[in-house]
Amino acid sequence: MAPATVYSMDLNAKRSQGILPRLRILMRKAGLEGIIAKDDLTAIKLHFGELGNTAFVRPLFVRPVVEAIKKAGGKPFLTDASTLYVGERGNAVDHLNTAVYNGFGYSSIGAPLIIADGLNGREEIEVPVESAHFKTAFIGAALMHAHALVSVAHFKLHEMAGFGGALKNVGMGGGSRRGKMAQHSTVSPVVAVEKCIGCGMCLPQCIHGALSLVERNAAEKAKAPNPKITRLARIDKEKCVGCAMCLHACKQGAIEVDWAGDIPAFLERMIDYAAAALYGKKEKSLFINFLTQISPACDCHSYADAPIVGDIGILASTDPVALDKASVDLMNRQPVLPTSCLAKKADTTDKIRAVYAHIPWEHQFAYAEKIGLGTTEYTLTAI
Repeated sequence: MAPATVYSMDLNAKRSQGILPRLRILMRKAGLEGIIAKDDLTAIKLHFGELGNTAFVRPLFVRPVVEAIKKAGGKPFLTDASTLYVGERGNAVDHLNTAVYNGFGYSSIGAPLIIADGLNGREEIEVPVESAHFKTAFIGAALMHAHALVSVAHFKLHEMAGFGGALKNVGMGGGSRRGKMAQHSTVSPVVAVEKCIGCGMCLPQCIHGALSLVERNAAEKAKAPNPKITRLARIDKEKCVGCAMCLHACKQGAIEVDWAGDIPAFLERMIDYAAAALYGKKEKSLFINFLTQISPACDCHSYADAPIVGDIGILASTDPVALDKASVDLMNRQPVLPTSCLAKKADTTDKIRAVYAHIPWEHQFAYAEKIGLGTTEYTLTAI
């Protein structure tokens, strides 16, 4: 496969040309006008940000995307699918309220908001997938019914995938509730017996009933932080969907990723879903990554930690694999910010592993290339 072209722009601006006009040029250079035909219903797949999060792509950057699609003759709408975890985006009503609260109302964006998998996460299209993991995938109906797709992703680190960019935005983000469960199905977290104080703070975060408090047995009591602690959180792996929201609910750090679990298989399933979300419109898709406020965790949290590096810029390509690879490479070349969680790390050459040491994040690239989703070979063209 020939190298893909990834177009990039930094965030420098001057009186004669600000960032927003340059974003319009970036989209034109990357080929937006070539993928949009007259009257194309065009999904702008983005993350509206969890309530309280401050790192998601700002609405003022999304409006030029809407305007460019309209100028090309398309009919844009903003979309995302429901979440698995406890939060403010688990159904269409809460999701839309959160989106509007975060600034994505029609009056500021100029396009309607449609939750891809409907009111309760069940409006889906079953898409054929030929892989070792699936025969079919379940994608949000609105995303599949769209004629064209523009992914607008905030590039950041992620607790399960290592990083989140275009591939995760359309793969994990495009799956219906059932689709998300299928992707997470073998990556349940574990409870560190020696850290758990049995407080029960984690229980409300699990909407699947997988967490409970039980009495410690003799061996577990011996590992308790102190002799007065008799209870222990326990995870029912049959009920757990691996959404990972309990990881940050525990103030003791007692709920951890099961690094012995099959993380590579999870990454492969996510890439399978990215391919499924592009079914029938791979040639009518454009991907934009915002390398700004690169946080050490997902925008699904109700907060955002200090960015690990300075703002880099905005990248765009018709190849999501090349785009994400270029985003990782650019991030890893940057110096660490002294206020970030990486400030005291000895080796930050690979910033993803510096935060998530056991995630083989490169595997998603190898698998994406294997199934023909794109290439990691790219040329970076600055505008």
